[in-house]
Amino acid sequence: MTKKEEPPVSRVPRAVRVASLLSEGEELSDDQGDEEEDDQAYEGIPNGGWHTSHLSSSLPSSLLSPQLPPHPMDQLPGGPTPIAQVIKSGWLDKNPPQGSYIYQKRWVRLDVDYLRYFDSNKDAYSKRFISVACISRVAAIGDQKFEVITNNRTFAFRAESDAERKEWMQALQQAVAEQRARARLSSASLLGVQGSELPDRAGSLELRGIKNKLYVAVVGDKVQLYKNLEEYHLGIGITFIDMSVGNVKEVDRRSFDLTTPYRIFSFSAETELEKEQWLEAMQGAIAEALSTSEVAERIWAVAPNRFCADCGAAQPDWASINLCVVICKRCAGEHRGMGAGVSKVRSLKMDRKVWTETLIELFLQLGNGAGNCFWAASVPPSEALQPHSSSSARRRHLEAKYLEGKYRRYHPLFGNQEELDKALCAAVTTTDLAETQALLGCGAGVNCFSGDPEAPTPLALAEQAGQTLQMEFLRNNRTTEVPRLDLMKPLEKHYSVVLPTVSHSGFLYKTASAAKLLQDRRAREEFSRRWCVLSDGVLSYYENERAVTPNGEIRASEIVCLAVPPPDTHGFEHTFEVYTEGERLYLFGLESADLAREWVKCIAKAFVPPLAEDLLARDFERLGRLPYKAGLSLQRAQEGWFSLTGSELHAIFPEGPCEEPLQLRKLQELSVQGDSENQVLVLVERRRTLYIQGERRLDFAGWLGSIQKAAASSGDTLSEQQLGDSDIPVIVYRCVDYITQCGLTSEGIYRKSGQTSKTQQLLESLRQDARSVRLKEGEQHVDNVSSALKRFLRDLPDGLFTRAQRLFWLEASEIEDEKEKISRYRGLLARLPPVNRATVKALISHLYCVQCFSDTNQMNTHNLAIVFGPTLFQTDGQDYKAGHVVEDLINHYVVVFSVDEEELRKQREEITAIVKMRVAGTASGTQHAGDFICTVYLEEKKAEAEQHIKIPASMTAEELTLEILDRRSVSIREKDYWTCFEVNEREETERPLHFSEKVLPILHGLGIDSYLVVKKYQSMEAMLLYLSSHVGDTKHGMMKFREDRSLLGLGLPSGGFHDRYFILNSSCLRLYKEIRSQRPWSGVPETSHRPEKEWPVKSLRVYLGVKKKLRPPTCWGFTVVHETEKHEKQQWYLCCETQMELREWFATFLFVQHDGLVWPSEPSRVSRVVPEVRMGSVSLIPLRGSENEMRRSVAAFAADPLSLLRNM
Repeated sequence: MTKKEEPPVSRVPRAVRVASLLSEGEELSDDQGDEEEDDQAYEGIPNGGWHTSHLSSSLPSSLLSPQLPPHPMDQLPGGPTPIAQVIKSGWLDKNPPQGSYIYQKRWVRLDVDYLRYFDSNKDAYSKRFISVACISRVAAIGDQKFEVITNNRTFAFRAESDAERKEWMQALQQAVAEQRARARLSSASLLGVQGSELPDRAGSLELRGIKNKLYVAVVGDKVQLYKNLEEYHLGIGITFIDMSVGNVKEVDRRSFDLTTPYRIFSFSAETELEKEQWLEAMQGAIAEALSTSEVAERIWAVAPNRFCADCGAAQPDWASINLCVVICKRCAGEHRGMGAGVSKVRSLKMDRKVWTETLIELFLQLGNGAGNCFWAASVPPSEALQPHSSSSARRRHLEAKYLEGKYRRYHPLFGNQEELDKALCAAVTTTDLAETQALLGCGAGVNCFSGDPEAPTPLALAEQAGQTLQMEFLRNNRTTEVPRLDLMKPLEKHYSVVLPTVSHSGFLYKTASAAKLLQDRRAREEFSRRWCVLSDGVLSYYENERAVTPNGEIRASEIVCLAVPPPDTHGFEHTFEVYTEGERLYLFGLESADLAREWVKCIAKAFVPPLAEDLLARDFERLGRLPYKAGLSLQRAQEGWFSLTGSELHAIFPEGPCEEPLQLRKLQELSVQGDSENQVLVLVERRRTLYIQGERRLDFAGWLGSIQKAAASSGDTLSEQQLGDSDIPVIVYRCVDYITQCGLTSEGIYRKSGQTSKTQQLLESLRQDARSVRLKEGEQHVDNVSSALKRFLRDLPDGLFTRAQRLFWLEASEIEDEKEKISRYRGLLARLPPVNRATVKALISHLYCVQCFSDTNQMNTHNLAIVFGPTLFQTDGQDYKAGHVVEDLINHYVVVFSVDEEELRKQREEITAIVKMRVAGTASGTQHAGDFICTVYLEEKKAEAEQHIKIPASMTAEELTLEILDRRSVSIREKDYWTCFEVNEREETERPLHFSEKVLPILHGLGIDSYLVVKKYQSMEAMLLYLSSHVGDTKHGMMKFREDRSLLGLGLPSGGFHDRYFILNSSCLRLYKEIRSQRPWSGVPETSHRPEKEWPVKSLRVYLGVKKKLRPPTCWGFTVVHETEKHEKQQWYLCCETQMELREWFATFLFVQHDGLVWPSEPSRVSRVVPEVRMGSVSLIPLRGSENEMRRSVAAFAADPLSLLRNM
């Protein structure tokens, strides 16, 4: 064959054409006949600028040569891996494969992974890229020319000189050699392309401006574009997009845009479902691009961690932190599908906060090596996963591996629960992490009782032994489910039970699915008419009733929530929303209410298991499954089924009887705890607390909004308001509480009007959500609050006494015989609706207290009747009898409302306490009001164990303890000594409160490091046995003593504990420096002289524990605090030789301080019912402010009681 004569380089004409993403015709196909046709199909795609000469005269220079920085792709921000280092770059002439004399000058760049060439050194995206892994060899072919040869393609280049050609060839040959060396170390292979990373998604997409579809692959943090599937297999692509500068957004039903600073790629998918899958994959690529690989590289330092523990894929960048294995992205998706109770999946690159030094070290110690030795000890080769295994194969394998424990290495103690628990308690005190992993994987209880009260759990034992890695592993596995073979029990797999008999079909109007809640109204034009079929647990939607292939489908097993918005929320009058596990929301609409109800009923039957089918008996606004914690089962979350109907939340749990519905308008607390990533909805109702976890953001946000709306007031009538336990509207007792605390002595209270604008603003806030409103002095004037209460009562549509009975009340006021009149009032009161009746009693009780202060506030019974008569009866002052009714009810309050002596006594006590606080606050210049709400913990301080409770002045420690136990439904067994403890974390001490102690004064003295916790007092039984056998009420003996020199000043040597002799009797505690002799007749040593120090025993507070930094000589110590008459605190530290000695001293302290009554002889088993609004339950000061805010009223309880109410 005659060699073609090549023209000189200087005479080679430039190709005059629009720059595109694709190369010229010779690169589009090896078929010579199709070159020109293919070439024209891909013209006209902008790539950062125009490279044409014939347009230069007609276009502005700014368009001809845009000022882009050189090598823009080199300057992109760093992603999970740094931008590949460029080995060599420069201008080369490229020859088309058909051997044309027309050379095109190209900017060529070589890095470790790709050889790419561009129209210009300013272009962001290449015309072509060749994977270095696909290059078979590089050869010289003449003067300044060389060829890059792949499996079935050859690319010819020409350099300016032989020297430059040599440099290019050497660089290419070295890159290929290094790539092959890396490939030999990796077992990953995809479709014959060595070293390729498995794509997160790959397939054909239409790109606007291009005639033919492109093959697109999302790989790691890049989106790669290929001409077709064949070239994808060959590793020869068009360009790739670094997603560190990318962003994706929906455009319409099938289209979406990928936006970068250099251009916008407008893609279209075949179906709406495909579009959503592409969006999800590209959003994942963006997240990965913005991550860091520092943690991954440290964990990959251990060889087994460099490959997925399940399928063997190279460089896995996800992990299960409880199973302690490193996994690839595809396996991570299946792990997540098994639930957080099986595998807690976290990213090595994105979840930066999770990866503490301890957790990283744990993965270096355990990781895939130890993990697979246990979990994959007996995997048959036929069941092993490969990097290219399908999703269904992965799911089956991983469920068998981790859910069933099919391949695990069984521990010799397997099946013996008691021995497993003992072995775990022993293992956690050592460095043998693999043993701990095997024991937990075979059923050992992570929270089992160790037998040691000082360290009752394996976690406490590990902490005691200083085993930080064991502690980390145990914490991560606190809620992990033990593998089990009986997975098909209905209670365990209730969420996947589908009723295949349910079927339905018809036309529905559907919008594009969304990844967030629908805040705005969807117009009718946004809905598309679709033929929908529900059959065999799958809801499919088609273009029309004749279509064979569905546009998309929703599996019933993936539905987590079904919601029914109010009519006319969107363009169609009747709509319903379907939420899936994949965090997608589907909105459907219909004009017919009956058809919409039928569809909702059928879909609900398809995804709700038989366990929860009772929820379908009533219409609901929202129905679905949510992870929850309740009662004492707070260690692990379970999945329950919930339905919201009106203001009732119905729940069915997999274990236990059917629960009573939660009355959302009667909740004592509704709050959201945790951060944005781990939100928990806390619902506190009388006797129970429910924690609903936000495992999935989308449906949890929907539930949260719906529950908050249902718990708010829904109308103007009394029964539609937020209610307390006593059926009194929260808005009423908020105002009554505030005025009781701040306005009893305010002159003209209720007669003076507040500012109209502030009153209206306050009333609107109370009507919207009275539970969340906290009235504080200084922020709200009492006249504004009193005016808001009067306006609320005056504006009630039916009135407080109801329109039907209003005239009977007015007629009763004219009865002359007092006994008959009172009897008539009592009868009319009984005929009122429950909410009205409770509100009337609360209001009159409050007015009864107000008139007791008439000497100060000038509001006697008659004046109050003048104000409230027209307000309550809505007569506008036109009927004097309304005032007579109110006056009669106040004067005969005790008789009409059957107020017993006990209730009246409590009312007096609390009013006395309030007035004392007001006086003390006035003297100190600090006055506050609001609900006195305290946070009390059950057994330990953690979010799941906290309870928020109102503390009246009369509440004792015993009543508080029983209240907390009642809320959690904890039964008290014989010899269960449940006690309320005051814990001081800073001092490292705790004090069991005596059962008769008032809680309110204690709360006023708590600092920011202190809290209350209800737990069992383990030593009480031993203390009671000691006291029963002990004669007398004295105790004496030697103890190690240390003073707080900054407070006491006894002149003792500093820096340690010293032996001192103590005598404790019913009146005082005495300290002696030394002992002279022992009196033979008494056995009591004779002291050397008068006591060195003496303290009255009633003024001492004794706390168990001594600060560790003081280096106590024994671990059996206590701290004694003494408050002088000047309110100065002194404290010192005592240590005993044995635990029994400590118990004896502490029991004696309790005995002499409380006149021999250490524990109630007949403790109440019935919880104390705390009324919500009666004056016997007026709440005091909030404990949710600063320490100073909580301490300001401490002095009030040291002041003498006022005599104002003694004779009430």
